Amino acid sequence: MRVTLGNPATVPAPPNPAYSHTAVVTQGPMLFVSGQIALDEGGKMDAPGDMTRQSEVIFSLLDRILAAHGAGFEDVVNVRTFVTDLDRLPEYGAVRRQHFTGPPPTSTTVEVSRLFHPDALLEVEIVAALP
Repeated sequence: MRVTLGNPATVPAPPNPAYSHTAVVTQGPMLFVSGQIALDEGGKMDAPGDMTRQSEVIFSLLDRILAAHGAGFEDVVNVRTFVTDLDRLPEYGAVRRQHFTGPPPTSTTVEVSRLFHPDALLEVEIVAALP
């Protein structure tokens, strides 16, 4: 296996089972994907104020980007999520769990005061090991 996700016994387990502490990539090129927000095909914000819908749009965009490179969510080794309200994290998490069904990738989530688009509730960037 070229990607091994895990949690070393030398540190406490993650407080949330939705992520792993480490990702070891043993071969192959890496794909770095810029942060995605919920823009529709016309470049307009999809569903201002709706965290679930924005999460769905973002994961659809990420899925299409990964597929364009012959990869899928099982190849993702790192996720960085920027949210404008941590209290709404469960809405995002429910959508995220639909896409990461195996061992979870490494992850960082932070609350920010705002994103570059005023109607964006979250932005998600990923790193994947390409097959």
